[in-house]
Amino acid sequence: MGQRFVKEGTGWRLGWDESSSSPYQGLLAGSSWAIELTAEEFRDFCRLTQQLTQTMATMASELMDEERITCEAESNLMWLEADGFPEAFALRFIVQSGRGCEGGWPASASREVLQAITQLSVF
Repeated sequence: MGQRFVKEGTGWRLGWDESSSSPYQGLLAGSSWAIELTAEEFRDFCRLTQQLTQTMATMASELMDEERITCEAESNLMWLEADGFPEAFALRFIVQSGRGCEGGWPASASREVLQAITQLSVF
């Protein structure tokens, strides 16, 4: 049996069902929206989110205390944007694989989404 989980908090939810026969094994959700993702889209989302987090942390030493920054990461399947401060930023994404889907979380929820992603082993 494949890996299966749902992680959630205030205003966000991530889901993964590796054993599903559906083409959509991943789930991203906010407080009033949800999007199912293919395994490849979900893996790209997780990879790009971690890449953005590392970029934001690297940029911290280059910024003044109250300076905001916007960073983007992209693949053929996903586009992501981090906007805010290196330690607290909003996260927004667009699925680029033929479906018109997008979503995002404010900084308060993004922090928890990022923590949940680091606990996953779907790469």
